[in-house]
Amino acid sequence: MSIYGRCLVLGAVLMLSGCGLTPPAPAPVPASPPVVPDSRPASSPPVLEASPEPARVPGTYPAGSLPPIVQHGPRDTGSVSLTFDADMTDAMADRLRRGEVSSYANLTLLKMLEKREIPATFFVTGQWAEEYPEITRRIAGNPRFELANHSYEHAAFTADCYTLPQLPAAAMTEDVAKTFRTIEPFGGRQTRYFRFPGLCHDRAALRALAPLGVTVIDGDVVSGDPFARGPAPIVRAVLSQAKPGSIIVMHVTEANAQYTDDALPKILAGLQRRGLQPVMLSELLGE
Repeated sequence: MSIYGRCLVLGAVLMLSGCGLTPPAPAPVPASPPVVPDSRPASSPPVLEASPEPARVPGTYPAGSLPPIVQHGPRDTGSVSLTFDADMTDAMADRLRRGEVSSYANLTLLKMLEKREIPATFFVTGQWAEEYPEITRRIAGNPRFELANHSYEHAAFTADCYTLPQLPAAAMTEDVAKTFRTIEPFGGRQTRYFRFPGLCHDRAALRALAPLGVTVIDGDVVSGDPFARGPAPIVRAVLSQAKPGSIIVMHVTEANAQYTDDALPKILAGLQRRGLQPVMLSELLGE
């Protein structure tokens, strides 16, 4: 091997010096610029804001305790709450499938509330929400409306509750829980209010609801609209009982409460004459 070849095998610096070749001079290192003290004040560390507390869902009650039962709101207020039950039993669903009734959703009533911008609370059964998802979505999308729970299949939680089939005691908790799961995806103003079908309940039924952390809403003004033969009895029933803080029970199920929409204008006029203003249930109860 030539001397030049042997030089290639060695390291760069050794190769050049050991082979009689002069290595190139190292490039000059530029001088570091002088350090100038920063006269600006030191920046403060960023302030991290605490995440806001999640809003409390109206009607939430400590799980494990017997739920409270609410008949009415404060009597020292000029407000009342219009509540509308959306029932749907298995028998009602069967009549709908057979074409014996046209609808269990009173759209005339709903349009009236929307047009007049009347706040209302809708107690919806799970089966009704599944039968009328677009209408349920419409209710949920209105900031003046709120959704509450009226059981899944509108079965009775006690014996001898009108003609409703009785729900087995072991099925009560899941029936209500299933309804919350059904209506929750619709969004809007959700609540933890629950109304028993037929307003029928006893201590065993209340114990079944204890794990769910709900507030039971009865109402002190029952309109009787499912049994009315015209609008006049509904108007009389409501206006003869309504007072400050009242929770008024009506229905949005057209086929079995067909005169509620006819009665509503006179009910609203009568409430206005008395200085009673409809508000959502959560507002009436200060939640």
